[in-house]
Amino acid sequence: MLYFDANATTPCAPEVQEAMRPYWSGAFANASSPHRAGRMAAQAVAVARRSVAECLDARPQEIVFTSGATESTNLVFWGLLLAPRTRRHVVVSSIEHKAVLESAALLEEQGFDVTRLPVTPDGVVDLDAAARVITQETALVSVQAANNEIGTIQPVLPLARLAHQAGAFFHVDAVQALGKMPVSMRDWECDFASFSAHKIYGPKGIGALFVNGGPLRWPWPRPLRGGGQEGGLRPGTLNVPGIVGFGTACEMLRRRPVNTLETITSLRNLLEKNLVHIYKDDIFIIGNSSLRLPNTLTVAIKDTSAELIISTIKNCMLGRSSACMGNSKITSHVLKALGLPDNTGENVIRISLLESVTQDEITKFIHFLQDAITTVRRIK
Repeated sequence: MLYFDANATTPCAPEVQEAMRPYWSGAFANASSPHRAGRMAAQAVAVARRSVAECLDARPQEIVFTSGATESTNLVFWGLLLAPRTRRHVVVSSIEHKAVLESAALLEEQGFDVTRLPVTPDGVVDLDAAARVITQETALVSVQAANNEIGTIQPVLPLARLAHQAGAFFHVDAVQALGKMPVSMRDWECDFASFSAHKIYGPKGIGALFVNGGPLRWPWPRPLRGGGQEGGLRPGTLNVPGIVGFGTACEMLRRRPVNTLETITSLRNLLEKNLVHIYKDDIFIIGNSSLRLPNTLTVAIKDTSAELIISTIKNCMLGRSSACMGNSKITSHVLKALGLPDNTGENVIRISLLESVTQDEITKFIHFLQDAITTVRRIK
């Protein structure tokens, strides 16, 4: 079975599973407990925190463990919501993940002004528009590093600088970026960043929020209350196995061969070239004129139902434009923001490759996809 839906999630690596295993049973203690077993759990968390921080070019005290990027993002927006209303303007891009868009909508319901930045037809945030709308009234700018549906890479550093010039905070959703492009909290000059372990061969249910300077530098009231864990930003008993797994996944990321991304890019390009050659004007590659994640290929196949392709294709697992869209036939907000017709989403499939993909698997996939498209068109 070929798995071509890595942007939705990745398998938990065997090394990660093995690293987590002791903390489910023998070393199960609460990391906040004062006894020896508790101190051992706390030490495992500290080691993992250093591993994650090194992977992000951050300091360990700047890493706050959460249940995932959605929670991390919500903490940022809820913190702003609770803050004294000195500034009431938020800027997000029109192609953000729902975790950002829904959080921004919540602020809008509570009286904030929200500006949704337009993107170019290739799916990149319009910097000129950003420069016009980010003002002294802006409290927060939130833009993803790379889009989850079409893989386009966003101009994070210029946006961070525009935000800071106006005295606003800058948050980046870095979920899809980690492991697929260089990620540096220092180079990006961001105040906050959200991450999920399951996108880098780690476990589900664990993520992190980068806070520039650490929880002591958190600028707003703390949204959650409890035992004070994670500097009071994310109180609650620590998920020690998940944290250990996240740290191990980051260590594996740092140790992988230096040519990994180059190899994935070449295989993605090979796949794209073959599909264009086979289907010519019947296929449209979305975002291919922009910098994209090396593993991502999003295509619209003319007059061919993506839903039927996914249900028909043999021995292969594919995605729609976004896993969060489920089986919806509605064209996603990302595709609409590109100016594509409302019915485009019915024909779009997202192909996202694992690091372990081989040329032989690419060849097999092309044959499976051809067979599926032929079958679907016959049904029509």
